[in-house]
Amino acid sequence: MLAAAVLRRQGIDVTGVTFITPFFGAERARQSAAHLGMPLLEVDLTEKFLPLIYRPPRGFGRYHNPCLDCHILMIREAGDMMAKSGFDFLFTGEVLGQRPMSQHRGALNSVAKESGYGEVLLRPLSAKLLPPTKPELLGWVDRERLLDISGRGRKRQMALAREYGITEYPSPAGGCLLTDPRYSARLKELLARSAEVSRQDLELLKWGRHFRLPTGKKAIVGRTHKENEAIASLKHPADLICKIKNFPGPTVLVPGSAGGEEAAMAAALTAAYSDAPEGQPVTVKCGENEEKLLHLIAPAKDNFKEWLI
Repeated sequence: MLAAAVLRRQGIDVTGVTFITPFFGAERARQSAAHLGMPLLEVDLTEKFLPLIYRPPRGFGRYHNPCLDCHILMIREAGDMMAKSGFDFLFTGEVLGQRPMSQHRGALNSVAKESGYGEVLLRPLSAKLLPPTKPELLGWVDRERLLDISGRGRKRQMALAREYGITEYPSPAGGCLLTDPRYSARLKELLARSAEVSRQDLELLKWGRHFRLPTGKKAIVGRTHKENEAIASLKHPADLICKIKNFPGPTVLVPGSAGGEEAAMAAALTAAYSDAPEGQPVTVKCGENEEKLLHLIAPAKDNFKEWLI
């Protein structure tokens, strides 16, 4: 937001672009663009991004985040859009030294070089600390009116936000699920067992409790009404889904076709994580149209600790 405001103060028309994958979405960018009254392009990058969750050329960060390769990919894609759509140069809001893994000088240089668009890639907030780029050298942008911010502190950015009338801006933390320790752990477990994962697999990692059944199948157990709805919305026709009768309880999903033994396990999880008292006889509906009724005694949650991912 600040980088856009700095350039707009020089009379430059700017358009934002935000990329979408199962790991990060456009909502924060939409809110920021709306606050600035700035046009925003949204691009789904999933197909090109997915190879990075397996073997990113520059490795992972602390969790399962291939930040450097992600940045290179996004700049490359934005550069291709720039060339096709008649824009003149690219800019980002990166600050030298703000992120220890992805915004040190070497990382910024690597992203610029490897993307293929380094000479037209401007970082307005730290430009005076970096070599001049083509937009500056050709006078499209006045370098003297750019900034020299560095380091992890954000006092200068917050002061600038007040100066530019930016009163609403997102927290700097978070934003990508690949930096979330729980999501990353679930993803690593999934990749260790599956040569290839689907978009459904990645979306399901966001919701509920995840269990690995003794047969190798996975079961996802909703924790709230919102999670139950999300899990049900991600069901594919071949998936097994279970719900308990006569008690509040979770939606339980087993992706892919499931046999009788797996249906019994899913039903037991459904009963254990429902509001049915332990030891209470219950009925669980399972199957394509929940047509199969399984009768069992509600077990204790502790019985399934070893299955929990």
